[in-house]
Amino acid sequence: MSKTTLVILAAGIGSRFGGGIKQLEPVGPSGEIIVDYSIHDALEAGFDKVVFIIRKSLDEDFRAVIGDRISKICEVAYAYQEMEDLPEGFSVPEGRVKPWGTGQAVLAARDVLDGPFCVVNADDYYGKDAFRKIYAALNEEPTEEGEQIYMAGFVLKNTLSENGGVTRGICDTDDEGRLVGIRETKNIIRTDDGAAAMTDDGLVELDPDSLVSMNMWGFTTEFLKDLEIGFPDFLSRIPEGNVTAEFLLPTIVDRLLKEDRAQVHVLRTEDRWFGVTYQEDKPAVREEFARLVKEGVYQTPLSD
Repeated sequence: MSKTTLVILAAGIGSRFGGGIKQLEPVGPSGEIIVDYSIHDALEAGFDKVVFIIRKSLDEDFRAVIGDRISKICEVAYAYQEMEDLPEGFSVPEGRVKPWGTGQAVLAARDVLDGPFCVVNADDYYGKDAFRKIYAALNEEPTEEGEQIYMAGFVLKNTLSENGGVTRGICDTDDEGRLVGIRETKNIIRTDDGAAAMTDDGLVELDPDSLVSMNMWGFTTEFLKDLEIGFPDFLSRIPEGNVTAEFLLPTIVDRLLKEDRAQVHVLRTEDRWFGVTYQEDKPAVREEFARLVKEGVYQTPLSD
């Protein structure tokens, strides 16, 4: 029987655990890290398996720090994102130093996914509501034909940092809440009127109630086929000399939309996103978790 899986993108964790590795910064009152809350909320929503996508060089340390602990409360599997993991006929270009992005990361997990799955970043807090909505959508019988994809839509004003500009994918939707397109917007800051993007021509005001993508997706195994087809196509189109191009989930989803190969349902959540984008964010994130514990949203230590 297939499981509904939480896929955690953690290959970006540095080669040394401890100070400076934002995914492992203690933020909860009892030393919890952000991903502890994501796993807790996902299991509470109904997910019953966790897949960590990491680098092979971190396997032993990662299991000791996180994986072995989580394996005591649910099924855990691992997938490995490596720069050299390429389709036949392709090789790593000289000068390339990083793996190929979130699309390659999810593709690396294809052998440990046999049912619907939700993808999240290791260093983002998403809140309980989004996990509940994505789990429910993934486990409902589709009412429409074709590939169905689900995306948590966060309210822009609930995703901003007090300490600098952020990049967000602003979503355009139709009357049925289906995604029409994503506008990648950089240098978004909080303003007295709500939100604005810093551009070369000055500040451009944005609707603070716009829905944005925070890289929280719900997919079926059909999406893995899209990745298997799309990755070699992406690699074949990289201009010579470009050693930083990335195969990214929003870009892949946007292409499926443009080619009318999938429908993407935006699931609105009012929960506040937060994460450690800047070092200066850490005190505010700790305060947020302390508030959530005080309000009874979480226990401390986190209950299993």
